[in-house]
Amino acid sequence: MSQSHTNSHNHESHGSLKSYIIGFALSILLTIVPLVAVMNHMLGKTGTIVIILVTAVLQFVVQLFFFMHLKEGENARWNMMALIFGLIILLTIVAGSIWIMTYNSVVH
Repeated sequence: MSQSHTNSHNHESHGSLKSYIIGFALSILLTIVPLVAVMNHMLGKTGTIVIILVTAVLQFVVQLFFFMHLKEGENARWNMMALIFGLIILLTIVAGSIWIMTYNSVVH
């Protein structure tokens, strides 16, 4: 392979400076929003927990798309399907565990 072909191939596998800056700015924003809500007691306990959870999920999505390049590459579709399958398994285990702990009729 020639040097120019190798450099262009490596450049394609990474994001542009613009996408990194956008991802970084979104990450900072998604960190500051719940911090400000907690530090200034802007919401009640439930509202604060909801803000923290929503911004955490959005932070997860930003990290996947802007820094880990989930939708780029030749296996992007399979990567997305594996991630969704893993999340379904995770949610099933967590929801099932909560359900069992909540409705367990055996009292110790």
